[in-house]
Amino acid sequence: MLDQSRSSLPPAPGVGFKAQHFAAILAEAGPVEWLEIHAENYMGDGGRPLAQLRALAERFPVSVHGVGLSIGGEGPLDAGHLARLKHLVGWLNPASFSEHLAWSTHDGAYLNDLLPLPYTPATLACVADHIDQVQEVLGRRMLLENPSSYLAFAESTMGETDFLAELVRRTGCGLLLDVNNVFVSSHNLGFDPRAYVGAIPMGAVGEIHLGGHAADAGGALLIDDHGAPVADPVWALLDHVLALAGPKPVLVEWDNAVPDWLVLRDEAARAAACLAAVS
Repeated sequence: MLDQSRSSLPPAPGVGFKAQHFAAILAEAGPVEWLEIHAENYMGDGGRPLAQLRALAERFPVSVHGVGLSIGGEGPLDAGHLARLKHLVGWLNPASFSEHLAWSTHDGAYLNDLLPLPYTPATLACVADHIDQVQEVLGRRMLLENPSSYLAFAESTMGETDFLAELVRRTGCGLLLDVNNVFVSSHNLGFDPRAYVGAIPMGAVGEIHLGGHAADAGGALLIDDHGAPVADPVWALLDHVLALAGPKPVLVEWDNAVPDWLVLRDEAARAAACLAAVS
């Protein structure tokens, strides 16, 4: 029986769970107080992944992070995918559920990427309808993550922060503020990252993400690859965010070239130090 009292994430460090870290986490979690999983990895009917997840959920609050709903797609949400997500959320009762402001499906095909949206009234209405549907099916508030961007659409008539704030107002959803995404996008599109976070409705932020990024061969473009330590300017931007928002749940993501547990635990310890400075 899962501990159903874990109904919210603590304002403390968390990490994205990787199966190779299972034993080490149970032996010595260090400063890590919560874990996040990708929903699509746990939609099966059994096996080691679900057994590990059940064991972890006895010890830690769990955040479920979706990557496949295609919230920003023009077409209807995939009913089968949403049903599988509802089943997972139903038995796990996670502390949080989040998805991306992006689209990843077209004409029934899954594109295995998180693609950007134009910020227009039509897109806003579509995304709001999809968020309403997800929240109604799951019976809970969801968080929406800001994207990492590599281009801007000429047809956009709203800024990204205005778009996100209006979605919060219309749907009652919360926000997942990915600080690395803000930094990557600000570099690629040439805006001030501090001005961006200053325009975010901080009261709606239920979770913060950090991750590593890479640069292209010429260094002109930053790529959100979650395959390296969090960069120093991203840590500095986190300090600014926490000064505005106060303590929040802070997650370290590391999805590619995943290191040994001690390396990831050290990243979480640095996040703990940032949180301690505003506690």
